[in-house]
Amino acid sequence: MDTFGRHVIAELWGCNLNKMNDLKYVEKMMVDAALESGAEIREVAFHKFAPMGVSGVVIISESHLTIHSFPEHGYASIDVYTCGDRIDPNVAAEYISKQLEATKIESMKVVRGEGPLTANQSEVKILSK
Repeated sequence: MDTFGRHVIAELWGCNLNKMNDLKYVEKMMVDAALESGAEIREVAFHKFAPMGVSGVVIISESHLTIHSFPEHGYASIDVYTCGDRIDPNVAAEYISKQLEATKIESMKVVRGEGPLTANQSEVKILSK
């Protein structure tokens, strides 16, 4: 059976505090990540928390991209889920990681719709600035 979707779940550490706390920057970055991967955007919703942090979703025809940022910890959690084989969620996840200047990335890839839910071995990347 063909896969219904691919799901990348990533933890980004050592991120740029100013970028991840800027609502407009995060929203544009997430939209650009979706476009970079070739996705078709349907809706966008983002929220800035007080005193800090941004959460949001980009709904795409192929599924979604989400982010929750914790600037006080230099941490962001992202979720990129794409249905079908046309869009590679890794493209969007890597774009976001680079834009936030993450120094450490922990990610997991999950294939959706193939039967029993299994996750590929998680991967850790340490990046130098």
